[in-house]
Amino acid sequence: MQIMTIKDVDLKGKRVLVREDLNVPRDKKTRELNDDTRIRAAVPTIKYLVEQGAKVIVMSHLGRPKGEVKEELRLDKVGERLGEYLGQKVTVATDCIGESAKACVAQMKDGDVVLLENVRFYPEEEKNDKEFSKALAAYGDIFVNDAFGTAHRAHCSTCGVGEFLPTVAGFLMDNEIKALSHALNQSESPFVAIIGGAKVSDKIGVIENLLDKVDTIIIGGGMANTFLAAQGYNMGTSLMEKDKLDIARSLMEQAKAKGKKMLLPVDLVIAPGIDAPDKAQMVGLDQVPDDMMALDIGEETRKLYIAEIQNAHSVLWNGPMGVFEVPEFAQGTFAVAHAIADSEANSVIGGGDSVAAIQKANLWDKIDHISTGGGASLEFLEGKTLPGIAIINKK
Repeated sequence: MQIMTIKDVDLKGKRVLVREDLNVPRDKKTRELNDDTRIRAAVPTIKYLVEQGAKVIVMSHLGRPKGEVKEELRLDKVGERLGEYLGQKVTVATDCIGESAKACVAQMKDGDVVLLENVRFYPEEEKNDKEFSKALAAYGDIFVNDAFGTAHRAHCSTCGVGEFLPTVAGFLMDNEIKALSHALNQSESPFVAIIGGAKVSDKIGVIENLLDKVDTIIIGGGMANTFLAAQGYNMGTSLMEKDKLDIARSLMEQAKAKGKKMLLPVDLVIAPGIDAPDKAQMVGLDQVPDDMMALDIGEETRKLYIAEIQNAHSVLWNGPMGVFEVPEFAQGTFAVAHAIADSEANSVIGGGDSVAAIQKANLWDKIDHISTGGGASLEFLEGKTLPGIAIINKK
């Protein structure tokens, strides 16, 4: 897919409306930012626009204010941090289509940066309301969508404004599309996909799409319980989707019919519950008592999965192997993370909890591409058309 980027347009003196995903975790009481990864990811695009002499008007959401002004979800502290990384003042408007925003934009000189207030303070944003899109688009001559993390949302600031302005991708968006497209369509064999997380239902489309592209699919996390139950194993009180057993069987049959390897756990770490890590034990698949639940993959499973990763030329990972937030149930996830980091394979991490695990394991620099979008990367991997990408002008 050849899309237009900020390098394909003349930017000098232009008012450039940019959608970034600056939805960062923060302390609810002090509003201090806990993790500014997404802000740092936005800097290259904004810096380039500044250097080209554009007037840069940035849009973002923060949290879920549900169409109301929430003081704790204002973007002033985000603007401060962005300014620190850019090395210049970022003016933060107190609204996004009101008098403050209009005044801030009207006073801009080439190279200035204005951050509009949280677009989700307006209920029209998530409804993709045409008039709201038009009001936002009035600030710009060009629209730059750089917010891959929200590209799966058909909102005013992600695609609505693109109906009124020429639309190009920022560096972050372009990198995400290239890396994920390459992983799906040009990965060198053997290609191993590791799919984890809680529910099979969240990943059915991803697994079906990947079965035509990969050599091996490794299954972990809570969703593995459903596959194991579909094979007839008693899973005790484990998280499981009883209504998805037929789908799990179907996916296993599809893999077999296509000559693809599907690896499932061969042993498990179990406990009475997440809050009882002191009672954790490792057992075989046929040894899960009725009052215990599977919370991580076992040691033999880790060895099996690591061996497969070590032989891969390409690896795609989406979803943890267990409840990695609890140290006693994190060993499987971290074993996989380290195996990917240590391998020679081209590695792509597809957003969400897998990214958190890579961060926690301090392996960020050892992965070839880490996606900034959880839901967006999932839908992209399913082969869906994302509204925020569909709006970008093609070359």
